[in-house]
Amino acid sequence: MSKILAINAGSSSLKWRLIEMPTEKVIAKVAAERIGQAIGTIKVVGNGFKVVREMPVPSHHEAVQMLLKTLTEQKIINDFSEIGGVGHRVVAGGEIFHQSTLIDEHVLEQIESLAEYAPLHNPAEAEGIRAFMAALPGVPEVAVFDTSFHQTLSEVNYLYSIPYDYYQQYGARKYGAHGTSYRYVSQRAAELVQQPLQDLKMVVAHLGNGVSLDAIKDGQSYNTSMGFTPLAGVTMGTRAGDIDASLVAHLQEKLNLTTEQMIDVLNTKSGLLGLSGVSSDMRDLLAKEATNHRAKIAVEIFVDRIVQYIGAYVAQLNGLDTLVFTAGIGENESEIRLRICQSLGYLGVEIDEEINAKTRGVEQLISTPTSKVKVLVVPTDEELMIARDVVELGQIESQDLKVAHAQK
Repeated sequence: MSKILAINAGSSSLKWRLIEMPTEKVIAKVAAERIGQAIGTIKVVGNGFKVVREMPVPSHHEAVQMLLKTLTEQKIINDFSEIGGVGHRVVAGGEIFHQSTLIDEHVLEQIESLAEYAPLHNPAEAEGIRAFMAALPGVPEVAVFDTSFHQTLSEVNYLYSIPYDYYQQYGARKYGAHGTSYRYVSQRAAELVQQPLQDLKMVVAHLGNGVSLDAIKDGQSYNTSMGFTPLAGVTMGTRAGDIDASLVAHLQEKLNLTTEQMIDVLNTKSGLLGLSGVSSDMRDLLAKEATNHRAKIAVEIFVDRIVQYIGAYVAQLNGLDTLVFTAGIGENESEIRLRICQSLGYLGVEIDEEINAKTRGVEQLISTPTSKVKVLVVPTDEELMIARDVVELGQIESQDLKVAHAQK
């Protein structure tokens, strides 16, 4: 048995799961929140215990040290040598990384060089990687890229209609995101409907604070809604999604903002938050939409943009067999699922409203037996996919080392 850490680093947070492999049993869920603020939070939750501590967490390096120390204090692990590998979610791999990879200093520098492709994610993820490399020297570290799943997109679907030289010189193309989630959810959905993934025409709706959709054909990503960065696509919690570039330039001039400031508005002050003026959280908006017009219109736009993308992908796929909802909103908000599916009645989508209403955070087929499209809720498990990749690459490394020693 080996214990694998699956890491998801944010600019002010660090979350991970400790997973026993190959049983795939989650031993503990661990998090540091409000890193760099006056008071942070350390949380460790496992089977029968929960530790929550409020204290300053100055940096990701200190967060890693505190969390690892808590694991030993709580006897979750006896020694750091029990940790067989560490896997890190990395949003942007550009065209450099087509699959998960073992991390060395060169790989880490490449991840940092791709920061402009995911400015809210890659810098924090790189910092998290450095923190674990320092804390656990000699332990294999693996980067698992959200973008690698979308390397199967054709030029027709990843190129923008701008001078081709910009793609060749600057990598100006669609890269997508949430690929690790799509990889897990699509495979699991195919298992649940008992059909080979490569035989299905599938759309997966990853609806969380970040929102994207993916069209899956022949078992591969065929098209996806996020673009050069995770800013593009449908309306999200705080991100604008698709917007006319000329309007961006117009607003930038009117508001006297720098490009960096304008991009920050589109990333952090737009979406559901900007439309509603109330909240970026769908739960808050659903609670207020009966009495607050802006909350109501924000929810309606959220649903409308998703329906538009699904319709476009159905046309590209030439049909639809399976529609899957995942992530925070997709897994838990039955009302949003209902509204989306009601708009897809022309495709023969029918959901069992009673089953849908009861489904929250669990795997469930929510379509009726007569529905022409199978509709499922499949909770995503990016951490498990990360752990699997760590084990696979760790085994490859072990074999290479054995060969090297044998040659000596």
